[in-house]
Amino acid sequence: MAEDKRLICAGCELAEAGKGVRFSVERYGRNVPAFVIRYRGRVHAYLNECAHVPVELDCQHGEFFDHSKLYLICAVHGALYAPDSGRCLGGRCQGRGLKSLPVIESDGNVFLVLENRNG
Repeated sequence: MAEDKRLICAGCELAEAGKGVRFSVERYGRNVPAFVIRYRGRVHAYLNECAHVPVELDCQHGEFFDHSKLYLICAVHGALYAPDSGRCLGGRCQGRGLKSLPVIESDGNVFLVLENRNG
């Protein structure tokens, strides 16, 4: 069975622990912001929403990593998240992590894997 997928970006647009690429996904009938980053050689995608208060993580477009390049950070609240899992590591996220999205890297591109709506 073929996977349904949507192109997000070229893989070369994602530098290791660098600037992320923003995109949107449809959730509950509305478009919501999301982002994809590269960390430890793999791509990871999340809804662009802090677990503490629903604000976008990046104040500067695409800047999701903290200065150490080890954590994703909410620019508004300072909450820290693990780049490879979205797990809350500290701050006001109080144990709630980021909502991950399924992505794959194939043929030099990064794709969002679309949910199977037929069961």
